[in-house]
Amino acid sequence: MSSSTPGPSAGLDPALASRLKRTADGLVPAIAQQYDTGEVLMMGWMDDEALHRTLTTGRCTYWSRSRGEYWVKGDTSGHVQHVKSVALDCDGDTLLVKVDQVGAACHTGARTCFDEDVLL
Repeated sequence: MSSSTPGPSAGLDPALASRLKRTADGLVPAIAQQYDTGEVLMMGWMDDEALHRTLTTGRCTYWSRSRGEYWVKGDTSGHVQHVKSVALDCDGDTLLVKVDQVGAACHTGARTCFDEDVLL
């Protein structure tokens, strides 16, 4: 599916879908964390379909707001995220995806997206 806004998923469990608090664009932020070290790797956006794909394939699928399409982490770079667990926060507005990251998580080639600009 490729369009300017993400769409619903026929595959996501309706009980889970009803718990998600999405942005006006239908998205939920998803924080990727290295499962064994706790290292925070990146943040991406998921809609119902991206979450469904992530849960069923074991590979992180995100919605690209700039490209208006789904992307599976590592399909072009080889820097794959193998999903170990997915949790929904207490407010239902953020996902925590614990992964086994292969290579860099950041599009800049850095291990994480949070190494370069430490503010404090």
